[in-house]
Amino acid sequence: MIPLLYTGQGSLRTVSRRLSCATCSPRGTARIIWQGAGNDPADRETPLLVTASAKSMRPVRAPLKRSKGMEYGLIGEHLPHSFSKIIHEKIGSYTGRPYPYELKELGPEEVGSFLEAADFKGINVTIPYKQTVIPYLDGISDQARQIGAVNTIVNRDGKLYGYNTDYYGMRDLLLRNSIDPSGKKVLILGTGGTSRTAHAVVSDLGAAQIFKVSRTRKEEGTVTYDEALESHTDAQIIINTTPCGMFPAIDGCPLDPGHFPDLCGLIDAVYNPLRTTLVLEAQKRGIPAQGGLYMLVVQAVYASELFMDKKIDNGVAGRIFQEILNSRRNIVLTGMSMSGKTTLGTVLAQKLGRRMEDTDAMIVRQEQREITSIFAEDGETYFRDAESAVIRQLASENGLIISTGGGAVLRRENVDALKKNGYIVFLDRPLSQILPADDRPLANTKEKVAALLEKRYPIYRAVCDGSIYNDGSPEEGAEKILTLLQV
Repeated sequence: MIPLLYTGQGSLRTVSRRLSCATCSPRGTARIIWQGAGNDPADRETPLLVTASAKSMRPVRAPLKRSKGMEYGLIGEHLPHSFSKIIHEKIGSYTGRPYPYELKELGPEEVGSFLEAADFKGINVTIPYKQTVIPYLDGISDQARQIGAVNTIVNRDGKLYGYNTDYYGMRDLLLRNSIDPSGKKVLILGTGGTSRTAHAVVSDLGAAQIFKVSRTRKEEGTVTYDEALESHTDAQIIINTTPCGMFPAIDGCPLDPGHFPDLCGLIDAVYNPLRTTLVLEAQKRGIPAQGGLYMLVVQAVYASELFMDKKIDNGVAGRIFQEILNSRRNIVLTGMSMSGKTTLGTVLAQKLGRRMEDTDAMIVRQEQREITSIFAEDGETYFRDAESAVIRQLASENGLIISTGGGAVLRRENVDALKKNGYIVFLDRPLSQILPADDRPLANTKEKVAALLEKRYPIYRAVCDGSIYNDGSPEEGAEKILTLLQV
């Protein structure tokens, strides 16, 4: 290694970029030895020592010319499903200080040039660049340095300063859901930047034991998934920081919470879908579990405070979270045939300006025949298969009103699919108001209706997220649902 003495000419960002990116081959290395206090070498009296591999040195390329950039935004490799623009626009609206926010996809080879130009006021950083950006910074917060990941960069007079606001998002997500790591054993799934953030948070909150879980053991304090199932089933809190279960591969699940009998809390950093398979499996067992949407909103609020250098009211994050949750979440109506699902759903759709879909009507359109004909010609199993296919299709969308058939919830796969992006509301209607219907083969007489309700009522109760007593007008029922969902 060749020692290079930093003389104070040029920022740490420029020096480290040129060593790591311009003057070093892919196999070369650069190392910065910090001396003194502060984050900016220009503010230090003690010289900064830099070392680089001798065989990797090449001439330094000329500085890049500035191009027209953005004021605020998010950089990452793939951003088609990001919520960040929506969140920051809402923050600007709530604070009365709107600011432009863009999504900018960058390839790995473009990150250095983008940061070197520094043609922005503030940016957020998402995977896979939360570690990549660090060498380009003039300063980094103690917290971000400890975690080893940066998700927010602020440009102050041409100098770039990095922060980790994911820390506050993860912390507040745990606290909001009353998941307290103090004195508990915690498993963190994954070893990336978000995993480091989770580790720092639960450590600061007093966790007794912390283990990261990875497919292959790579570092101290890390165990494999097999080892977790063999030796760590006494874990009390699980935090998933991997993309397993994220859209579009929404059926993925990194492990089964049922193997952890002492589990009392589960967090999944994934926010699309709103509830992953992992979260749903925990909730089935009565374990408090939550996805990552609230974390995303909170970290954005803290980032905005850094962008604008102004404190934001405490309630803003909660209000934005509820707004986005309401706009993204499907309202799924379940209950007996003739309990008012389609009529009430139509009223809700008109009130909220949403699209309403009726699964029975979709099947009739696709099959080009009535339900009675489907049952008579192909049987109930054929109909249920067609119903499941329609539900899978609708469940992957957002912001719908979905009216389901009376027997849709009999299949667990349908319930799980609908819950991922939806809130299931059971319309509990008095038997006296549920009339037989000729086009419903299983409920075309009063006797069949009564028998079916007795059989299905416990199922409706078990699978729903909430219910209303639907004994009034469709408008009254719709208002009850809006109140239930805080819309």
